[in-house]
Amino acid sequence: MTVVLYTTLGCHLCEQAKELVAMVNPGVVLTPVDIAEDDALIEQYGERIPVLVREGKELAWPFGVLDVQQFLS
Repeated sequence: MTVVLYTTLGCHLCEQAKELVAMVNPGVVLTPVDIAEDDALIEQYGERIPVLVREGKELAWPFGVLDVQQFLS
């Protein structure tokens, strides 16, 4: 399973999000997308990162283990 992670350099919450995903399902492949390189992405995700996206569904911060479990199921 592949999940997109909208992130940016130095985002400590994004590191926490990666850890949560790995804890819930170590087999998930996270594809990081740095929003800093695209003005449209900054507009859309700038205040919500980290954001996980899978099959057109989004999970924006804040989220915990149960949220990630539900999102990935």
